[in-house]
Amino acid sequence: MIDKKNFYINGLWVAPKNQKDIQVINPANEKSCAVISLGTKEDIHDAVTAAKEAFKFWGFTSKEERIVHLEKLYELYKKRWNDIAEAITLEMGAPKDFSSKLQTGTGASHIKSFIRYLKEFEFEKALGDHAKNQRILYEPKGVCALITPWNWPMNQVCLKVIPALAAGCTMVLKPSELAPLSAIIIAELIDEAKFPKGVFNLVNGDGATTGDALTSHPDVNMISFTGSTRAGALISENAAKDFKRVSLELGGKGANIIFKDADSEAIERGALRCFRNSGQSCNAPTRMLVEKTMYDEAIERLKKYANEFQVGDPNKEGDHIGPVISEAQFNKIQGLIQKGIDEGAKLVAGGPGKPEGLTDGYYVKPTVFANVNNNMEIARTEIFGPVLSVIPFETEDEAIQIANDTDYGLTNYIQTQDVEKVQRVARKLRSGMVDVNGAGIAVDAPFGGYKHSGIGREAGKEGLIEFLEVKSVGGWN
Repeated sequence: MIDKKNFYINGLWVAPKNQKDIQVINPANEKSCAVISLGTKEDIHDAVTAAKEAFKFWGFTSKEERIVHLEKLYELYKKRWNDIAEAITLEMGAPKDFSSKLQTGTGASHIKSFIRYLKEFEFEKALGDHAKNQRILYEPKGVCALITPWNWPMNQVCLKVIPALAAGCTMVLKPSELAPLSAIIIAELIDEAKFPKGVFNLVNGDGATTGDALTSHPDVNMISFTGSTRAGALISENAAKDFKRVSLELGGKGANIIFKDADSEAIERGALRCFRNSGQSCNAPTRMLVEKTMYDEAIERLKKYANEFQVGDPNKEGDHIGPVISEAQFNKIQGLIQKGIDEGAKLVAGGPGKPEGLTDGYYVKPTVFANVNNNMEIARTEIFGPVLSVIPFETEDEAIQIANDTDYGLTNYIQTQDVEKVQRVARKLRSGMVDVNGAGIAVDAPFGGYKHSGIGREAGKEGLIEFLEVKSVGGWN
């Protein structure tokens, strides 16, 4: 049993003030793999106080000083690559190849990317040639509450911690209590890289107690949260009380528009993007909109693809998917699959229950529904499992209307060989990102959404700016 009960506060690993232990469950076998403690209001206060004190000097360091620390962190990260990947496989069930290449790999990519943007960023500049004595200063927002999810644990930790450090902010990180082990490794690396005490703090805990104490603390200046839309709304209420800055990356219900001139791999590629990470990605294309002239063909191809898609032990090598994160998540997905059947959608592949031979672990069958209309719950709710809803359309305008008819607006997808159509449709889709023909979204492209998908952007230059205030100074010289 892995024992990770202590918190990292003010440069030290310290015991909780009032120890309340919980088990971290390995979703592949439903057994406890580690024990952590839930932070209380007192633990959070200690961490925020340490961050507030550290901001007095870290907030005024040069970018060169911060670059030295971040480059050291990057080198240490690469040395612990396998440890991080193994932790992610253990805590959230990502298959080992996927955990190493993508889960751990995206974290490294973000560290490297933010170092590059930090080196290029001008923290002080003239307003323009027309007003040379007017100065624009970019300054760190202060003490940040960083709350990260379980589905892409290292990706999300690095999307918050690294730009916050680069900007000169100090912080308290609360990773998901369902998948805290990889985040604890980051705390160990920050300690080894010798960041000044108090700059980075980690307190484990749940949302109701620990998260609430953190987001409502009066000395927190900014909240960066990734998770459910419901939780994002509650956090916004806490932030509004004293006008904390807020960055929210929330849910999604992406539409993948398959036009009849799509390339030969578009159908299967779309299903893979839906099923990947066991469907636990906010930007997954979970609604496949297919032009009617090829709808029947698409359904047959999806049936074959889903029935052959491999689900299995995350400790084995391969391109299969593993379990979903928890019993609660498994039960939610099972309920929504049954809801789709009850609503009259046609079950093409998968369905209720676990895949054959997988009795232990929270494994879900890759599931495809045909004859879905956009008013069904399976087309409107973020299922967060390997469940694909396939919806027919006749015209380009109808496809755009269906795609936009959602509370969310994170990522939409377009499959067509017509460049003019790509550009025309992309402009009309109400989402923060549009992925065309499997091109993907660059690691440093702004990541975030419209509507209920959140506020603000992560990654790249925009991700750094999220942690900066802008100050105008007149009469600089």
